Amino acid sequence: QVQLVESGGGLVQPGGSLRLSCSGFGSLFGIEAMAWYRQAPGKQREFVAQINSDDSTDYLASVKGRFTISRDSAKNTVYLQMSSLRPEDTAVYSCTAHRGPFEPYWGQGTQVTVSS
Repeated sequence: QVQLVESGGGLVQPGGSLRLSCSGFGSLFGIEAMAWYRQAPGKQREFVAQINSDDSTDYLASVKGRFTISRDSAKNTVYLQMSSLRPEDTAVYSCTAHRGPFEPYWGQGTQVTVSS
């Protein structure tokens, strides 16, 4: 079993920055990729960023150049550094852990609100 715990969300003004963290606990062997998703009120959940076991990354087009996903394997933690935040980035951000063809594990989510 894998447990994911996110932190770092909050209220920030447009143009500001936040860093989200996702710490993994439990049986993490074989986890091949970690990703961030977000869901804004009234909208479908969308993919934000992913980091693979070879450290390759992928991003949603609208966050490319503003968000950076990284990881600290020693701490079993993945980060999402968010800069130049916009009101449309407001959402609940959740991290996922992917192991082979199985359903991913999900964290509980952390709220990010971008507002003046």
